[in-house]
Amino acid sequence: MSTPESHEHAELPLLDESTGGCGDDCACGEGEESGLDPALAQLLADAGLDPVEVEDIAHMAISEDLDGGVDVTTVATVPEDAVATADFTAREAGTVAGLRVAEAVLSVVFTDTFEVERHVEDGARVEAGQVLLSVRARTRDLLTGERSALNLLCLMSGIATATRKWADELEGTKAKVRDTRKTTPGLRCLEKYAVRCGGGVNHRMSLSDAALVKDNHVIAAGGVREAFKAVREQFPDLPVEVEVDTLQQVREALEAGADLILLDNFTPIETEEAVALVRGRAVLESSGRLTVANARAYAETGVDYLAVGGLTHSSPILDIGLDLREAV
Repeated sequence: MSTPESHEHAELPLLDESTGGCGDDCACGEGEESGLDPALAQLLADAGLDPVEVEDIAHMAISEDLDGGVDVTTVATVPEDAVATADFTAREAGTVAGLRVAEAVLSVVFTDTFEVERHVEDGARVEAGQVLLSVRARTRDLLTGERSALNLLCLMSGIATATRKWADELEGTKAKVRDTRKTTPGLRCLEKYAVRCGGGVNHRMSLSDAALVKDNHVIAAGGVREAFKAVREQFPDLPVEVEVDTLQQVREALEAGADLILLDNFTPIETEEAVALVRGRAVLESSGRLTVANARAYAETGVDYLAVGGLTHSSPILDIGLDLREAV
């Protein structure tokens, strides 16, 4: 169990009670400095997350819950000076992701110094009933921020848990499970981080990171070779992946010089034939027809990646709750 860590509340933009959004002084997304506690911001950065982006998401989440300006139930039932400790507790077994993000959400709400005790780190496998994080702060602040923090924590942990199942199936092969751009608008950075916590790897974060020539691009350009050539000429320094449906298109992509080839809806037998044809001259990624049950069959063909959009668009949440100890 870790030692409690005390945080001074950072000066953050206040919620505008008239509109429910951030007020006129809001600095969300402006500049390079985060308003989060420096230690927390560093933890987020070390994990590959942009503290400013996480803070913006936290403000968005809280502003939805405080659209009317105040948490009426909490204000009515909890004394203003009450302080309590709350435990984030797993209700089921899984892989956790988003604990620091949950802290960021709470810190947007907190109006005074608070203490955090971190019991596990993101990426840890946890059991039902296990306490993940304990926070001591004003009771009103804890209850107001509870749902927004849990929404993101449960979502991210669900993605990490699902990804871990795929990663476990692929253990012992060279194949890695990889995500796609099928993410929730505004939450891509968090969802792709959750994939990493579950043992997966990320594909493109945006359309400008690399080229992926899909079937519609091939049709528009007049063929696989033509599409590849057009991208390579205009963006010579970017990796180019080509989606193919047949072994003949695999040959065309190879001849064109594709760095990566996406085998769309190939069977395991067809995938094995493609691996033999390519002989390591390009990175191979399987897509379509994939399930956890057949993941290993595809991995054992020798492909490098399994592309699974469902990691981010269909994973169920991991049930995590916030248990409040007696307030004082």
